[in-house]
Amino acid sequence: MSPPASGLFIAMNKEQKAERVEEIASDLSEAGAIFAVDYRGISVPQAAELRVRLAEADATFRIVKNRLAKLAAEKAGTADLVELLEGPTALTLIGGDPVLAAKAIAGFSRENNVLSYKGGIMDGAALDPESFSTIARLPGLDVLHGQLVGVAASPLTGLVRGLGSLVSGLAVALGQISEQGLVGGEAEAEEAPAEEAQAEEAAEPEAEAEPEAEAQEAGEEESSTEEETPEESESAE
Repeated sequence: MSPPASGLFIAMNKEQKAERVEEIASDLSEAGAIFAVDYRGISVPQAAELRVRLAEADATFRIVKNRLAKLAAEKAGTADLVELLEGPTALTLIGGDPVLAAKAIAGFSRENNVLSYKGGIMDGAALDPESFSTIARLPGLDVLHGQLVGVAASPLTGLVRGLGSLVSGLAVALGQISEQGLVGGEAEAEEAPAEEAQAEEAAEPEAEAEPEAEAQEAGEEESSTEEETPEESESAE
C-alpha cells in the first residue's frame, strides 16, 4: 500500500519555516480561488494524479502543515482560511478556471472515495460546500465561451445571408429594369414622340373638316341669294 501523502513533510529549521510561510503567503495572494479539502486517505500516487488533473486548470495541490498555512493565510490577507485549517487539510490554489478545478476535485473524490471539500475562497468571497458542488456541475469557461460564440454567430450569419439575398435580388431587378429602358427616363423620351404623332394625326382631320364646313356654308348662302332674286324682280315690276 502506498504511503500517505502526509509522509511528504520534511523537517525544517526556523529560517526554512519563515521562507516557507513567505512562499505560501505569496501563492495565496496570487490565487484567484482557493479550495481547502480534507485529504485523509489519499496516497502519494493519488496526490500526484490529482495534481496532473488540476494542472489543466492552472491549479496546484499543496499539503502543508496547518500552523504554517495559518501564518501564511494571515500574512496574505486570506484570514477566512484560518478556521478551515484544522485536521488534515490540503489547499488547492487556482490561477485558471475554478470550475475546471472544482470538477477535477469532485470527480477525483467520487472515483477514489477520498477528499472532502471543507471550504474556500473564490473572487474574494467565501465558498461553502454547497456552492462548491454547484460550480462543479457547471460547464467550463471554454465550453461556455464556445456556446456564447455559437449563439451570437447564428443570428449574425442569418442577417448576413438575408442582406446578401436582398442585395442580389435588388441587383437582378435593376438589371431587368435597365434592359427594359425604364432607367433614367429613356422610356418616357421614347414614348413622347409617339404620343405627339398620334395627337397630330387626330388633329389633321379636324383641320381639314373646318374648310369643308366653311365652303358648305358659303354655298348655302349663295343658293339662298339666287332664289330670292326672281321674287325681288317680280315685285319690282
